[in-house]
Amino acid sequence: MISSMSIGSNDRLIALLVLLLIPTVLGWGKEGHYVVCKITQEYLSEDALFAVKQLLPDSAHGDLAALCSWPDEIRFHYHWSSALHYADTPDFLCNYQYCRDCHDSYGRKHRCVTGAIHNYTMQLKLAYAEGSSKFNYNLTEALLFLSHFVGDVHQPLHVGFTGDLGGNSITVRWYRRKTNLHHVWDNMIIESALKMFYGSDLSTMIQAIQRNITDIWSNDVSIWEHCAHNYTACPDWYASESVSLACKFAYRNATPGSTLKDEYFLSRLPIVEKRLAQGGVRLAAILNRIFTSKTGIAQA
Repeated sequence: MISSMSIGSNDRLIALLVLLLIPTVLGWGKEGHYVVCKITQEYLSEDALFAVKQLLPDSAHGDLAALCSWPDEIRFHYHWSSALHYADTPDFLCNYQYCRDCHDSYGRKHRCVTGAIHNYTMQLKLAYAEGSSKFNYNLTEALLFLSHFVGDVHQPLHVGFTGDLGGNSITVRWYRRKTNLHHVWDNMIIESALKMFYGSDLSTMIQAIQRNITDIWSNDVSIWEHCAHNYTACPDWYASESVSLACKFAYRNATPGSTLKDEYFLSRLPIVEKRLAQGGVRLAAILNRIFTSKTGIAQA
């Protein structure tokens, strides 16, 4: 049996209190990350599902989605992790380049969301292939960080512009509510969709997205899952998609002081739902590629 990470109740309380005191914008809101990981669980192979459940702490009751927001809850307790939720790009270039863009605010290389995905994919892959006892990795944390960051990199403004901090400094109104553009994409489009179309029931929204995956997007799933050169994960490609969508949809018609209403909401909601679907399908593909046999960490 694998040893699981203990997410202490005191640590969680401290982290949540800090989140309430410090105004900030996280990745996809809790609902978005839950959606991504619920979709992921539908596409896991038998081996991957077994390995994931073995790595989850008992408090998750075998449900990856239950802890997919954990990296947001502890990011101010784990100060070093804050830079790993995003990758800012030069203003208006609308493209992503790892060597140019993957660094934190101090210029330290590889400290961004795509670098984090590479890192935690490597940790899980090495431990599973060669036995966890050879490595001093916390594999439960690696799983939770990987699952969260794959979700984050699919949110277009997590690969937004440096000059506006991925839309954080663009103040707008979402209908009557004052907010910022990043928060609109993290939370408010999803929250409005839940109220307007899904009876405030997240499971109904998940079912609708899953139907689109099997119907409207069925021919695209194999493309979403594919990684060139037999790579386990392709976060640079996911980031490139996101900044392109940020330019075409997130930033467009969302200047500082503007009011975003039905026209913006209804035209952007399909983008949000598709990115949630892609994040879920791709996370499953990554985990399936990592946990390819029954001889790895689950029995180490």
